[in-house]
Amino acid sequence: MGYRDLRVDQVEGVSTITLDRPKANAFNFGLVEDLLHALGEAKSDPVVRCVILTGAGRFFSSGQDIAVILEQGESVPYREHLRRTYNAIILALRDLEKPVIGAINGPTAGAGLGIALATDIRWASESAQFVFGFSEIGLAADSGVSLTLPQLVGLAKASEMAFTNEALDAQDALRWGLVTRVFPDDELMREVDLLAARIAARATRALGLTKRAFNRAYLSNLPAVLDYEAHLQQIAGETLDHQEGLAAFMEKRPGQFTGR
Repeated sequence: MGYRDLRVDQVEGVSTITLDRPKANAFNFGLVEDLLHALGEAKSDPVVRCVILTGAGRFFSSGQDIAVILEQGESVPYREHLRRTYNAIILALRDLEKPVIGAINGPTAGAGLGIALATDIRWASESAQFVFGFSEIGLAADSGVSLTLPQLVGLAKASEMAFTNEALDAQDALRWGLVTRVFPDDELMREVDLLAARIAARATRALGLTKRAFNRAYLSNLPAVLDYEAHLQQIAGETLDHQEGLAAFMEKRPGQFTGR
């Protein structure tokens, strides 16, 4: 399949999926479809033994393309939107019984953060940043972030990130356990490629079953969490604060929130 918004390169059992869309690798429906298809191919292809997920350019992913939201008018069907997009991506990443390495090459926010946190191993460049993002436009957590972020950094730190929307830089992400290694920007992909090659040479089926066990032990409630996030996002999407957040984002100004 020819992809429009991402690239797939396969070398010796390692499939590297690179998000490659203008506007900071922000997701529209095309990129969602491309990523789901690429993950499906990696799952079904017996030659693929390890997957790398990264971004082209300076960003891993800024999350949802806000322009797509604005095109849907004032009443966005967030519950259905999430089921069609990020819930499907998060479940595809976790159901892929092959190791997935997140090469976090730059800033990531919102749904991009959720996708990054759904990978099995995360190595980052020094330019990486991790931003909650949702609250900046008057929305609640989605893309599994309400589960994965507190699991990784603890409830208090997750709450701090969510309520202040302050970015966590690469070194702080390492200290808090969001990533396990940090490299200079120009060394990240070389180091990730070496790790992927090592993993691809191991017993793939056993690694896949181990991932299934980890899912059962730590993420058994993920489908229910994703469904509940979609329910809450529908509520948040109907608030005046969300409308103000969207307007402030597009006008590049601070939001004037009223709590309504």
